Amino acid sequence: MAEPIAVPQGTAMFSSLMPIVLIFIVFYFLLIRPQSKKQKEHQKMLEALKKGDRVITASGLYGTVHEIQGNTVKLKISENVNVQMLKSAISAVITETTQIEKK
Repeated sequence: MAEPIAVPQGTAMFSSLMPIVLIFIVFYFLLIRPQSKKQKEHQKMLEALKKGDRVITASGLYGTVHEIQGNTVKLKISENVNVQMLKSAISAVITETTQIEKK
């Protein structure tokens, strides 16, 4: 009678962990990496914010930066209407190229 072939235990453990490692790699490149890149770009945009910039808030309000105080920003929404909000609530700075792209 033939004896069974012995498979080294290290190889069996490696082959069983391989799908989990591949799933993690796919998640990293499809989800984690793009999200962290987007977050860094948003942080750079907030740091470059200055008085007079036209912005869009996360809630959809359009306004002009009137004053910056640490983590807060005062936006001028219309004549005699200023709103104070967190810097992180600003989602985009409107530039001429942004307006051209919309058209």
